[in-house]
Formats: sequence, C-alpha cells, structure tokens
Amino acid sequence: MTVLSAQNVEMSFGDRTLFRDVCFDVGERECVALVGPNGTGKTTLLRLITGELEPTAGQIVKSRAATLGYMEQHACAASRRTVVDEMMTVFEPLMRMEARLDEIAHALQRGEGDQAALIAEQSALQERFERSDGLTYRSRTRAALLGLGFAERDFSLTCDALSGGQRSKLSLGKLLLSGADLLLLDEPTNHLDVDSVEWLEDFLKEYKGSAIIISHDRYFLDRVTSRTMDFSRGTLRTWRGGYSEYMRQKSARDAQERRDYDNQMAEIERIRGIIAQQRQFGRERNFITIASKEKMLERKLAELVVPESAGGEVHFRFPDVPETGNEVAVLRDLSKSFGDKRLFCGVTAQIDRHDRAFLLGANGCGKTTLLRILHGEETADTGSVRLGANVKIGYFDQSLRGLHAEKSALDEIWDRHRLMTQTEVRSAMALFLFRGEDVYKKVSELSGGEKARLALLVLMLSGANFLVLDEPTNHLDVGSREALETALLSFGGTMLVVSHDRYFINKLSTRILHLTPQGVEETLGGYEAYAEKRRQATQTAARPAVKAPNEYKRRKERESEKRRLDGKIRRTEEAIAEVERQTDEANAVLAAPETASDYEKILYWTDALKALHARQEELLAQWETLSEERVRMEE
Repeated sequence: MTVLSAQNVEMSFGDRTLFRDVCFDVGERECVALVGPNGTGKTTLLRLITGELEPTAGQIVKSRAATLGYMEQHACAASRRTVVDEMMTVFEPLMRMEARLDEIAHALQRGEGDQAALIAEQSALQERFERSDGLTYRSRTRAALLGLGFAERDFSLTCDALSGGQRSKLSLGKLLLSGADLLLLDEPTNHLDVDSVEWLEDFLKEYKGSAIIISHDRYFLDRVTSRTMDFSRGTLRTWRGGYSEYMRQKSARDAQERRDYDNQMAEIERIRGIIAQQRQFGRERNFITIASKEKMLERKLAELVVPESAGGEVHFRFPDVPETGNEVAVLRDLSKSFGDKRLFCGVTAQIDRHDRAFLLGANGCGKTTLLRILHGEETADTGSVRLGANVKIGYFDQSLRGLHAEKSALDEIWDRHRLMTQTEVRSAMALFLFRGEDVYKKVSELSGGEKARLALLVLMLSGANFLVLDEPTNHLDVGSREALETALLSFGGTMLVVSHDRYFINKLSTRILHLTPQGVEETLGGYEAYAEKRRQATQTAARPAVKAPNEYKRRKERESEKRRLDGKIRRTEEAIAEVERQTDEANAVLAAPETASDYEKILYWTDALKALHARQEELLAQWETLSEERVRMEE
C-alpha cells in the first residue's frame, strides 16, 4: 500500500525554480533516504509534504489513514514541564483514559452514580486502554529517554533549562513515540552520540511505519534505509538500496553518461570538421552539403546530454609536507578535571608517523579538551605531552574560533599567505566553492558550512604535517565530506581526529582510541572493528563471572524464585480471566428484560458486580506488582 505519492511536483520561489517534475512513492514500512547537496530543496520537500508550503505545480497525496510526524526544530524551548512530563505529552489520550479509569474506580468504591453504567464504561475503557498499549507507555517513555542519552537525573529538569541539543533530542523522542505512520526526519542524528544513534537505528529497524530521512550520516542511512532519493539537476532520481549501494549505482551511471557524452562530442566534432572542409571548397554543391550538416549539427546539439559536472564540489588538495620522526606525539598519564568533575585520568598513548587515529568516546568525556591539551590551548592537571621531531600541528576547531569575524573570506586567506598573488588565493578559494563576489563576504556573514570550508582551506595551506581535527565534517554536505575523505587519504602526514561520522571513520581510520574516565583503549582498524570489540566486551560483561563456591546454589535459588513468580503470575492471570467471565455473566443478567422488572435481582447483581470489580482491581494490582518484581529479576 502506498502511504505517500508525489506527482510532477514543482517548487519555485520568484523566478528561481528549485526543482521540477518530482515523482515518487513511499510504501508501507519503507524507510527512504533523501540526499543531495545543501540548497537543492530537501527540507523544502518535507515542508511540502507537511502542507506548510504549497507546490507551484503538481500534487502530493497522502493516504487518508496515514498520520504524519515531523520533527519540530525548536520544540518545547519555553516549556516549564519536566523532561519526562514533556515526553509523555504524546500519550495525553492514554493519560486521560487512565485518569477516567481512576475516577470510575473511586466512584464504584464509594457507591456513587449508576453503578451498572459505570462498570460498563470501565470495562470498555479498560479494553481500549490496554489495546492502545496503555500499560507500557510509562516504561516506553523512560526507555526512549535513556536511549537518546538522557540520564535519570535529567528527567526532572525543566525544558527551558535544556541545551539546544537536548531539546532536539527530546523533540525526536516525542516524534518517535507519537505513533505516526509516516515520520519525516531532518538530520535526526545531529546532537546524538554514537550510542544514541545506534539506539535510533534499532528503533527505526523495528518501526512499523514509514519514514523519509534527510541525513549527512551515511553509515546511519546504510543501516536503516532501503531506497535512496537523490536531488540532482533540479529534479529527483530514485535508487534502490542504502547509501553505499546508491553510490555504486550512481557511479556506474555517471561513467556511462560520460562515455555517451564523449561519443556524442566526437560525432559533433566530426560534423563540424565536414562543415569546415566544405566551406573551403566553396562550390554550390558544397553549400548544399553544409546546410544539411548544419541541420544535423543542430539536432545533435539539441540531443546532447551533458553529464553532471563535478565543478560544484569541493576539491581538496594538500601540499607535500615535511617528514616527521616515527614518534609524532607521546601522551603520558594525562588527567583533567573542571572543579569537582573529572573528565579523564591516566591517558597514555602514542601517535606514530602516518597514523590516521580517531579519538572516540561518549559526549562530555573530554575529547575536545584532550585535543586542546595536545595543541597547547589547555593545560593538563597531571602528565605530559611531547611532540616528536619536525612536527607542525594544524588544528581544526569545531567551534571555528580561529576565523576572524570582521575580515572578508579573501583577507582571511591572504593575510596568512602574503606571498601568494590574489589570483592564486582566489584560485584556491574557488576549489572550496568561494567564487565571484562570495570571496568578499565577511566571515560573520558566512553560513556554518562556508565557515567550515574556509577553515579547512586555511588548514590545507598551512603546511602542517600533523592534523588535529575536531569534528571536521560538521556542517559539510555529503559531497564535501567525500571530497575531504579523498584529500585526507592522500595526505602525507599524520592525523588525530575526533568525529561522530562512522562512515568517515570507517574509510580513514587505522587506529581508534576510545577515551574513558580511566584512560584510553586502543583498537586497530576502522569503526567496524571497534564496534565488534565493544559488542564482544558487552557480551563478556553480561556473562556470569567465575562462580564462587556458593554461586551455583544462589543461581538455583534465583531460578526457583523465578518459577515461583511465574506460577503466581499465571494463576493471577487465570483469576483475572475468571473474574472477567463472571463480570460478563453478571452484565448479561442485568441486561436481560426479565431482570429489569425485578428490583431485588437488580440489587443483587449490582452488588455482585461491585464485588467483582473490587476483586478485579485487587488482582490487577497484584499482577502489576508480580510483573515488576519479575522484570527486576531479569535485570
């Protein structure tokens, strides 16, 4: 079944057409990636789907049964609710049902109102509540918050006290729990650490609805999407498979288009040669041939398909750098604290020549601080840093603090390299998409992506042989990330990189250093090797340790207790079912015509229903207590 269909959609702003002839379908339980360079219209397309914008032409049709969920970028910024209360607002219908069930229970206990009507309402409402997963909404809320990286202590924070990243995570959590059939996710992995991204991947793989996802996280797209839609040349092309499969197919198509273009151009040049030759002869019959060939040339030029140019991409090219000694940087027993908060201690590591080492770890563990200590911007509490012979550090700061807001982009480069001519500077800037009047923009006027490209150009021209990079792919679109990867793979020096981009890590890494509060743990290879090592460590930790002499006895006692609880839960469930059966019989008797005229019967069966309801409440409370105890035993 089709959940969403776009038919010949066009979107223009004034005399600028952003895209046209966009056609696609999204089926049930299908996760689709939406990719393309920044500015091609990806977010605009999502806004068309939500109805926030109207297309210039064409239409977008949503299934009547489908409910739409779109991540709010600035949600709950001014809310005074706590984190957990804000998250549970998506369950307001369930909370209202729960409150009404409590009201009915109290009314029945006090003997107020029409008891038979209240019991009937309670029965129907309880069934709806359970069918809507009302018994689990609180535990699902807690699991989602923990999965997205909130700690238990954060649950009581009010939303207006959260950072922008935390509010984005809260907004994402609300969307995921909303029960929407079609999710529209615009950069959902922003502000998430690797553990939270992996939780999101698992959630989406089990998700029973559909999703359209815009993301620069190519590893994430490979894990969760089965189809890729690519904005190209002002329209949309669809490819089967995740991001890597899409790139393989696109590369094959681009190569074929280039071959076709070369063949077409060879034929065009042949016809032009014939025309030039015929003009030299200058006879009447030659003019007839010329006219015929010119018509053929016009037709060929009209049919000519120009391949997608790579001219719009960033082309990085690092100059040759001086060789260093084998030891590029040696870190010995480093520790750092801020007030009472200790980030890390006992950090000992060595970065060798030509290493492409990646520093990973949870958000807030001190990765950026460690890079700044290495660069000399911070001082460690204990320990030492020693740089090897002939080492020149080039530092990329994710906050881009090294740029000067008041300077133009051109002067930012030229002031650092006065021996370069303006032509040389502008040629270098053109490689980073600064062309025409863009070079005169003030740094303060540049977008985040433009600032990142400018900072990377500064780094490229610095001649550094040891690159220390803090989240270099932030703000870069996919094409720019791939160009950076190609450049870094050809870089002749050494690198230490902090990044959450797992695709980027997998492509470049030779070593991974995992920063923990107690030091660093090393893994050779890329992200896959690192992830597998973590999985094995988790499984090992989950296994029981070497048994103490009485461990066998304790295990048997736990198993016996579990069986006892299972038996109690089963018997309680059977008792609940029997009470429900008796309740149905009592309701049937009360509904019978012969009972309506017998006051004593009505009184008897009404009292019986009250007793049955009290027994049901008692059994449900007992079942909940036993179930929670059983869950705790499994933890």
